[in-house]
Amino acid sequence: MDNWDEIRTAYHVARNGTVSGAAEDLGVHHATVIRHIDALEERLGVKLFQRHARGYTATEAGEDLLRVAQTTDDQFSQLEGRIRGRGNEVSGDLVVTSLGSMGQLLIPILKDFQETYPDVIVRYLTGERLFRLEYGEAHVAIRAGSVPDQPDNVVQPFFKQKIALYASDEYVAEFGLPKDTSEFGKHRFVGADDPTQRAPFNKWLFDNVPADCITFRSSDVHAMRHAVKQGAGIGFISNLQADDMGGLVKLTNCGEDWDSPLWLVTHMDLHRSVKVQTFLAFLKERAKAWG
Repeated sequence: MDNWDEIRTAYHVARNGTVSGAAEDLGVHHATVIRHIDALEERLGVKLFQRHARGYTATEAGEDLLRVAQTTDDQFSQLEGRIRGRGNEVSGDLVVTSLGSMGQLLIPILKDFQETYPDVIVRYLTGERLFRLEYGEAHVAIRAGSVPDQPDNVVQPFFKQKIALYASDEYVAEFGLPKDTSEFGKHRFVGADDPTQRAPFNKWLFDNVPADCITFRSSDVHAMRHAVKQGAGIGFISNLQADDMGGLVKLTNCGEDWDSPLWLVTHMDLHRSVKVQTFLAFLKERAKAWG
């Protein structure tokens, strides 16, 4: 096959399900998308898509082709990410990823790094999914929990984040605080919407608090933190974030250790690049202030 543009177009049509969506992704006119699909089908002698009122659906032959296209597209992304990460200058994209709950701590550091190295474009990506360093999706990942074990990654211990149960001053004034876990049934709690969420303190919450007492639930860590601040109930917040927010009281009588280790993860191909090493040194130095 000698025309990658046509295959790439077909891949985007399959991913979006529409010609217009593929055209927007590729930055081309929708007529170009249709022309590429028609030419590719004519060259192969098979129909790659079923056309219908709602858009395009890949046929069996189309699925076969698109699996190859997905792999090739991933490999191009991997190559692009690695090339961008190489070089002897601290410039270009610096892609850092972490859980969204880390943003409050990381954003000031990222801002200062960009000001120190003005030729850098900082891209800070958050989310529950693991961004794939081997495909160049990020240069540095900050991950929590157990030691990351993805192959070809360099993993370094970073920081132990201390987590505790907190309630707002307003909540305490109205409801008081539980003396111990036996009084949890008399209180309201803020927790994750998904009881199977992987954080150990979330599992502890659902194991020790009656389900009908977890009265405010969310899939967003920022929403949970602000719900605690607004008095919706008692919930988990890191000590650093609680100190920064103010107006919160820590429960100190639960007898649990919910410390969450953080890890710095880089891909072996980029770990020694000047940009990555410069950022890691900057981050570690600034994180000393976290205590």
